[in-house]
Amino acid sequence: MATPLSEENCELVERMEPRVELIREQELLPPMRHPGDFSGDPSFRRTAEQQARFESLVDSAQVLYGIPDVSPPALKRTVEANTGLRWVQGMAAGAGGQVAAAGLSREQLERVAFTTSAGVHGAPLAEFAVFGVLAGAKSLPRLLDQQRAHEWTGRWTMAQVSEQTILVLGLGGIGRQVAAKLAALGATVIGTSRRDVAVPGVARVIHPDEIVLVAPDIDAVVATLPGTLATTGMVGADFLAAIKPGATVVNVGRGSVVDEPALVSALVDGRVGAAVLDVFAREPLAADSPLWDMPSVLISPHTAALSAAEDRMIAELFARNATRFLDGVKLVNRVDIVEFY
Repeated sequence: MATPLSEENCELVERMEPRVELIREQELLPPMRHPGDFSGDPSFRRTAEQQARFESLVDSAQVLYGIPDVSPPALKRTVEANTGLRWVQGMAAGAGGQVAAAGLSREQLERVAFTTSAGVHGAPLAEFAVFGVLAGAKSLPRLLDQQRAHEWTGRWTMAQVSEQTILVLGLGGIGRQVAAKLAALGATVIGTSRRDVAVPGVARVIHPDEIVLVAPDIDAVVATLPGTLATTGMVGADFLAAIKPGATVVNVGRGSVVDEPALVSALVDGRVGAAVLDVFAREPLAADSPLWDMPSVLISPHTAALSAAEDRMIAELFARNATRFLDGVKLVNRVDIVEFY
């Protein structure tokens, strides 16, 4: 155990796959402050002796549950020290970014399998994405602003999601759930994929390179993409310049997908009517970011994926993958070692 997990969920893993010897010393792991708190209490510090013990344990394991201390440098140290390591289960759906940041060699990336928790966070993120689209359609930022000011204005029309065309960037596990929920509300959904796929609820699938072409037709865009070189800045100046005036931007993927300075500019001139953001290029969001004070922006501190069931669901995913690992079957959610998603 390289990251915190309750004893109850440790025992769950052992029941689901009895062949696993799950070694944990809970006093070496930081206390969790809430579900999904895999970094644990930031005030936690190991003594020198405890740190040596922790490193001795992770350096002797064939498999790690979690990236040590959720730290790319610690992961690099561990992979270099532990030549018997064969698999690391990441806690985040986007754990590939942490693997990329570790700067491992090609040999190390081929020797050790890295998997993510993709799929665990799909339902709560999809609900938040729908909330974001509804918030834009129903003028939620304006309603909150007027309520705080005790201001009763004239009436105005609100958009109907059932009459909207919405672009979902990425049709992975999260994007597919977003598309299904939006389609159930009657929206016309366009999705992006680099492959020729058919997805329930998606009326049209386009290549990511084509998003500027459809921008004038869409009422909202929902980004669900991982952070890779190919996705960085995808929602950028060119796309935002072409978007239908007043459109809503929602991001539940990775902050790097949205060019924040370009988004600020589009919010100022009204090309974007509302932005609902759970993730940012740098987190925590800097105190001097103009996004904080923009009345058309709703900010969530990367908490949309969090649910009370997250820890248990990741433990169950790990246990199922452990069975595959022991049986020599291909692991699910394996990180692509070229693009790291």
